Amino acid sequence: MAQSITEDSVRAALTDRLKASHVEVQDMSGGCGQAFTSLIVSPEFVGKNSLQRHRLVNAALKDEIAQIHAWSAKCQTPEEYEKEKAATGGNDGPPLDGTAGGEVTGVRQ
Repeated sequence: MAQSITEDSVRAALTDRLKASHVEVQDMSGGCGQAFTSLIVSPEFVGKNSLQRHRLVNAALKDEIAQIHAWSAKCQTPEEYEKEKAATGGNDGPPLDGTAGGEVTGVRQ
């Protein structure tokens, strides 16, 4: 039986597998573990374009992504993250596009 996917399990996997220095994960499915958005800050992204970064994330979370319905990620280098944090006052997190108040509608159990 597949293990339940949670914000904590995704955060731990990304931190470990991508040597991430900062990870924010939000379950947008109201807690049922079917839709997640994330902000991932990793030195592994340095010198890589957006597509290459997302491919790294998808490979790192291959098993987890296979078990969920929706996944989005914002991938930044530590330098990009610090620059954006300074510009936004630290109020920028995972992308919430296409959500209603941070939740994907129609996925609650």
